[in-house]
Amino acid sequence: MPTHEETDRFWRDWKRLSADEKRRFLEVVKRFSEDLEQRPPGQFRKGIRVKSMQGADGIFEIAWAPNGRATFEYGRERTKGDPHIVWRRIGGHDIFGSP
Repeated sequence: MPTHEETDRFWRDWKRLSADEKRRFLEVVKRFSEDLEQRPPGQFRKGIRVKSMQGADGIFEIAWAPNGRATFEYGRERTKGDPHIVWRRIGGHDIFGSP
């Protein structure tokens, strides 16, 4: 089962989200986590939009709403064989200036 942690910056961003935005993000993360566990690395079901960020090596973005994005990177495994996700930022497209 994938593990995760969040940066302080993520939590500051999180506080600015509405309850509906938080719910939408958590719904996408549930499916994202299932795919991390059950599918080959980097292969996500249709509707889970994950891509590498240009100019930010090792950082990825996931779309959770039309203007909802979160950035993450893969961290060191906490449990052998399970991916570890470090959530960096969450919000609108404005987070891309400092992912």
